[in-house]
Amino acid sequence: SVAEESGLIFPLGEWVLKTACAQAKVWQDAGFPPFRMSVNLSGHHIRQSNFTDRIESILSETGIAPNTLEIELAENSIMGHVNDSIMALTDLKIRGVNLAIDDFGTGYSSLLYLKHFPIHRIKIAQEFVQDIPDDTEDMAIVEAIIGLACRLNLEVIAEGVETRKQFNY
Repeated sequence: SVAEESGLIFPLGEWVLKTACAQAKVWQDAGFPPFRMSVNLSGHHIRQSNFTDRIESILSETGIAPNTLEIELAENSIMGHVNDSIMALTDLKIRGVNLAIDDFGTGYSSLLYLKHFPIHRIKIAQEFVQDIPDDTEDMAIVEAIIGLACRLNLEVIAEGVETRKQFNY
C-alpha cells in the first residue's frame, strides 16, 4: 500500500515483471519444460493507459511468448474499477497473456462481474486451504469455488497446499 500511495508501484511492478520474464527466458533457454511464469501486479497497473503496451514491450524485450506469462491480480484491485479492468484484461487476453484472480474469496467478490472478466483461472486463497480437511466450513467454501470455476470453464489453483491430506482433498 505504501508503494501504491507513493506512486512507486509503477516502476516497482515493471521491474518485477521484467525480472520475472527475463528469468523465465533463462530457464526456457536452459531446456526446462514449458511453464507459466505468474506475476502479481497491482490493480493500479491495469488502469494505466499504456499498460497493455508495456506488457507487450516487456514480452518482446525478454523474448518470451505471451502464453507463458500469467498476470495475477487480487480481486479487490479489479473490482474497484470494473469497466476499466474488463477492457484492459480483455486486451491482454486477446494478446495471449494468461490472467488469474488471486486470493479469490477474500475481497469484494461479485459473482455478477466474475462472468464478465476475461480470466483463465482463479486462485483459492490460502486461508480456505490451510485447515482442510479438518474444517468443514472451509471445505464447503472450497467445494463451492471449485464448482463455480468448473461451471465457468476456469482453472482453479489452491494456494498454500502443504500437506498430503490437503493435496489429496
